[in-house]
Amino acid sequence: MIQLSILKITEYGPWTLTLGSDREHELQMLQSSLYKEVHKLFSDKSCIVFLNRSDEFFVISNGLDLDDHIQIQKSLYSLFDVRLNISIGYGNSPFEANLKAYEGKKNKIVLNEEYGIFGFIKEKSGSHASIMHLDVDDLSSRRKTNSPYEISSIIFELYSKMSKFFLEKNSLTFFMGGDNFMVVSNDEAKNSVQSFIDMIKNDDDIFLNCGIGNASTGRDAVKLATKSLDTIREIRDSGKEKPEVYELSC
Repeated sequence: MIQLSILKITEYGPWTLTLGSDREHELQMLQSSLYKEVHKLFSDKSCIVFLNRSDEFFVISNGLDLDDHIQIQKSLYSLFDVRLNISIGYGNSPFEANLKAYEGKKNKIVLNEEYGIFGFIKEKSGSHASIMHLDVDDLSSRRKTNSPYEISSIIFELYSKMSKFFLEKNSLTFFMGGDNFMVVSNDEAKNSVQSFIDMIKNDDDIFLNCGIGNASTGRDAVKLATKSLDTIREIRDSGKEKPEVYELSC
């Protein structure tokens, strides 16, 4: 069972218009500052934040109760002019938790009206998170023949394919920058990741590595997923035949 908290800037469109036409640079700085602060507040509570469309954030919030969310909202309210609402949901898969949070916001299941918190809170016991951390093996070799923008186009096409593939497995994919992706996953996604790696290898001549981490909190799951990915690199650099998928749990 996994809990997700989805934060979204409220009334963003009307507010941006108050800044006039010469506003885009200000909006980009605001979104960057907001992402940094949201990440800090949640990571201090052993959570992990994923950026979604810049005005929205997905958080693996296992173990957090309503008071934790209120505390974070109080901090954000004191730091920014814009407001965010929080929709919380849980489920047996990441996509199911996403739907539960969406249901809570759509149906106005209010948990705290003052701080704009909606949805359904899971009890602290029994939470679990699985993260897959994927990166492109030896992307630097492509830079010898492809310009930076062409590399970006390749990466975003890969992101699109990855998102679609794992959404069908009830899992959520996020681009982390560079050539790194993370999938908030379940057993179905983990069991199919080798098939995805093989498909991309055969169709696009792109080679992927995947580290998997399993833990009770999002931050610990990401830590183990990245450690798994580092282990793949260490095996490769030692001259041994490397696995394409490696998994750790705690």
